[in-house]
Amino acid sequence: MILIRRIVFAMAMLLATAALAETSPPAQVMLLGTFHFSDPGKDAVKTRSLDVTTAESQQYLADLSQRIARTFRPTRVLLEYAPDNDASINQQFAAYVDGKFELPVNEIYQLGFRIARLSGLDAVGTWDHREVPWQAGAMIEYAEENDPAAKAEWEAEIAAVTAELQRRHDTLSLPELLALSNDPADFAANKALYVSTNAIGAGDGYSGADAAASWWHRNFRMYANVQRVAQPGERVLVIGGSGHIAVIADLLALDAARMAADVRPLL
Repeated sequence: MILIRRIVFAMAMLLATAALAETSPPAQVMLLGTFHFSDPGKDAVKTRSLDVTTAESQQYLADLSQRIARTFRPTRVLLEYAPDNDASINQQFAAYVDGKFELPVNEIYQLGFRIARLSGLDAVGTWDHREVPWQAGAMIEYAEENDPAAKAEWEAEIAAVTAELQRRHDTLSLPELLALSNDPADFAANKALYVSTNAIGAGDGYSGADAAASWWHRNFRMYANVQRVAQPGERVLVIGGSGHIAVIADLLALDAARMAADVRPLL
């Protein structure tokens, strides 16, 4: 009798889940990768970013925000800022909606605030997580003491990437830079930087593998924040640094409960 009840209960739950799926479509998630408009200088690769305050760039940002708001119609906008700042960020957003706040030079404002207001939203949210940083200190220390060739190779790779990114910011337009910030080839190159140091300390503490894992660890937690918001029926725009988006795009592609919406045609 108990077994029959359990079977009936399980069937009822399946039917309820199916009915919910019929009434609420899967969440759509649009990822928008960016460079840091106002670079805080915390990344290994440091560049002087293109000036987004020029009239041409401001017009492009306004037009892009209109396209995303009109085409994707986000119900939630998630931005990359410290969770502790959520109350103050949303106070700024409310002031911006009332015409009492001038947008600073940062992508959370220049894109996030613009799109959220155009979409008629009452608030923005954060998907960031900063309790698990990239833990590269032990790897660098190990390489200095035990594998100077690997350290030199990594430093040369960082220098080459920095030079290429600076060339882009010196010669390309804002639309071209944002297109590259959402290019799967650039995503792959970004992730390859972590794989290139993965073998440092292999068999002797695995500091390289642990450093790489810490980056994915942070991004897994960040994606969990996206999943928490991206429930059936929601259309969630996620804006963040392209290094994060490179990993998040892989996780979204594997998430059977959510659908990816491609931002590239709107750029």
